[in-house]
Amino acid sequence: MQPQRKPTGLQEIVTTYLAAAGEYGQPVALGSLGAREEVESVLSAFDEDYHISRFLHFRNDTGESYNINGFPQTHLTIDSEIQSIL
Repeated sequence: MQPQRKPTGLQEIVTTYLAAAGEYGQPVALGSLGAREEVESVLSAFDEDYHISRFLHFRNDTGESYNINGFPQTHLTIDSEIQSIL
């Protein structure tokens, strides 16, 4: 298991997501993106930004729940079209 690092920006979140998912469009557990507090903070901020959030799809499924903008979420899927803003 790799040590969890703080995701600092959109590019890093996307890179970390792709490492876990293998490709765009695959759901990954939020826990695979880093430490809880940082993941919740960074993804909540991205979820509030329309230009970013339209490419992010959260899901509350089986697994460890994270608080993203006040809602319990367990997984994230990112659309490949996010490359247009990276």
